[in-house]
Amino acid sequence: MSAPIGNKFALGLDNSGRPPLYESPEQLFQKANEYFEYCISNKEKITITGLALYLGFESRQSIYDYAEKEEYSYIIKRAQLVVENSYETAGQTIDIFALKNMGWVDRQELTGKDGKDLIAPIIGIRIVKE
Repeated sequence: MSAPIGNKFALGLDNSGRPPLYESPEQLFQKANEYFEYCISNKEKITITGLALYLGFESRQSIYDYAEKEEYSYIIKRAQLVVENSYETAGQTIDIFALKNMGWVDRQELTGKDGKDLIAPIIGIRIVKE
């Protein structure tokens, strides 16, 4: 729904929406590190939702929104990598499910250096390429 004709509430504003929670990348970096240290010292799992809550965001989407900002991008990507690492090193079934939701793929591709399929010769199937 658009604003009514003649709406002057946003008149003169360059930016709309909520002001950012973090004025500098350093603030975000420190707060993210606090979360990781908290989880490690309390033996809690490091998660994206936990990170979002600790940073004061209302959703995971806020993390992704900050990742789009050039000055915050590296920090957010590193924080996401820490979260993925926590799942990767735990190795339980639920962790595998979480990694798949983060874009990981549960598949093996067996090809030789020349790009030819390695499985076909092993099981006796002959592949003819035209």
